[in-house]
Amino acid sequence: MLIYKIFRRPEWDAFRAAGQTFGAPVDLADGFIHFSTAAQVTETAARHFAGESDLVLVSLDATRLGAALKWEPARGGALFPHLYRPLLIAEVVRDTSLPLGASGHIFPEGMP
Repeated sequence: MLIYKIFRRPEWDAFRAAGQTFGAPVDLADGFIHFSTAAQVTETAARHFAGESDLVLVSLDATRLGAALKWEPARGGALFPHLYRPLLIAEVVRDTSLPLGASGHIFPEGMP
């Protein structure tokens, strides 16, 4: 199962340069890295990245993240994936730009 993380371009560039990340400021404050499923990621973009351009959508295979990935209730009681360790660049399956269109972010074809 693929899960998703949205990065602002400077966060993504820092992640790529370092080879790992503890996440964005919200992740650092919460003590884990926030992810979304395919069914959740459009609402995540709308809620937390509204009006922001130059974003990067990162896809990860949840099964490769091991026991540090926990599924915990969040928005409306839905289970969200949270990673309790650094994310490694080698774990990224795919990265793609997430441009901002007139009515919100434009997700890749067939997603979600």
